[in-house]
Parts: sequence; structure tokens; C-alpha cells
Amino acid sequence: MDWNSMKIFLAIAEHNNLMAASKALKMSHSTVFRRLQSLEENVGSLLFERENGIYQLTELGEELIRLGKSVANSFDDIERHIIGRDMSPRGTVKITSPTSFAYNQLPGFLEKFKQLHPAIKLEILVSDQEINMRNRNADIALRVTSAPPEFLVGRQIKENKWAVYASEKYLKKHARPTELTDLATHKFIGAAGHLSSREAFKWMDKKHSDAIWIRSDDLVAMSHMAGASLGLAILPDDLQTPSIERLFTFKPATANTLWILTHPDLRKVARIKIVMNFLTQAFAETY
Repeated sequence: MDWNSMKIFLAIAEHNNLMAASKALKMSHSTVFRRLQSLEENVGSLLFERENGIYQLTELGEELIRLGKSVANSFDDIERHIIGRDMSPRGTVKITSPTSFAYNQLPGFLEKFKQLHPAIKLEILVSDQEINMRNRNADIALRVTSAPPEFLVGRQIKENKWAVYASEKYLKKHARPTELTDLATHKFIGAAGHLSSREAFKWMDKKHSDAIWIRSDDLVAMSHMAGASLGLAILPDDLQTPSIERLFTFKPATANTLWILTHPDLRKVARIKIVMNFLTQAFAETY
């Protein structure tokens, strides 16, 4: 059985959709379709039930997926081992980063990095979701977490406190708050979706729900809304931009902890060590 066909099978099983699998594999839709057809002909049975573009595993497909994942993990182990022997400070390093850091801090950092290490190329994968580090979808992860996964190694590089922010224009129209008791007369930018469970926004909903007139499920969007004078925003300090002013620390929320992480097999790779050390120092020197 062709390993490339197995990779295509695993991608379709993961995404349940041919188009999404094609994008993940960086292959054409028609190529993925032909490879799947060829694989099903080789095994003599359908591996997926198709309905309205959704691909669901058949019974044989379920059996094959267990074997395929085991083989895939073995190939990933081999690849990481080979890459782990590469001591040359050149090549590509993939970094996954939350949106706030990718938009606000990394561009400035990476301009300097390019000057220092022109032979190292970078790919920035922007996502607030965890990206699989086992199969090298990313080499380095910047993650805000209180408990990093045990299968990754790295270090804590920053603590970001939460604070109350507002634009200069907003503050010209409203009294400047300097502590929690001053917030009673203000408008707020609240949270929606998954952000609603964060400490800061649960506090806001409990204390000032009537003053929340707009909400978002994205912290970067909130910072821009505050910059447009739509109200006060409670944000971690990495979201500070030139358009908003930090008013005071928001003590009811626990500080966010930023970690830089990689897979143990990659930690001695020269280019990855260089990137991790550079980012650690760069973040330590900011705000």
C-alpha cells in the first residue's frame, strides 16, 4: 500500500471533507479524489460513506484508521529524529501563535530576527486553538496556559496582567476611572462565546451587565473596539495598542502566563534553539 495514499486517507478521515483535506495536504481536489478512488479499488471496498459532501468512515475505514494512525506516528517519530540531528542554523521554523501576539508583538520582533539570522525562514501559524505538535504541524508553540502539555518542553517567558483600557477620545467624554469603584458610570465592551467563561468577563457580567452594549468573542477585536471609543475594555496587557491607554490593573483576573514550547526531539535543533532563545529574550524585554 502506498504511504502517500494512506496520508490522503488519514487527512480525509480527520476533516470529513474532501476540499478541507485537499487544503491541508496542499494538493488539488481532483488529485485527492483520484488517490482515494485508487486506494478503495486496491482494498476492494469503500472506506467512506459520502453524503452531501461529508465523508464518514465505513466499518473497514474504521479498522484502517487505527492501523494508519499507528503507521503515521511511526513516520512522525522517524522524521523528528532525523530533524533532531540537524545542527545547521538554517532552514524553516514553523511557529504557532495566538492572534494577539501574532498581530501585536511578533512583527516587530521578527524584523530584527531576520537581520540577525537571514538563513532561517519562518512560518507563522496564527491560531488561538492548539495545533498538533506531534506531527510537526508546528515546531514551536507560543501558548497562554497555566499547565503546558506534558509531552512538550519549554519555559515560561511572560506573565501578562489584565487591565482596564480606554481610548483618549472616550476619556475626554467620560470621567477617568482609576479603580474598580469608578466603573459604575461607564459603558463596557463585553465577551461572547468561549471568552464569556474568563474571570474578567464573568466579573463584568456579574457587576455591570446592564452597561455592556456590545460584545465580541475575540480579544483583538475588543482592543480595536476600545480604540474606536465604543467603551471600556478589560484586556491582558499584550493587547495594548497605541490607540488605547492602560488605566489600572484589573486585580480580579489572574495574570495570563505565556509559554514557549517545542517537542523534546526538536529542542537541540540549532535553528529551533535560536528562535526560542530569541523570542524568550524579546518578550522578556517588552512591556
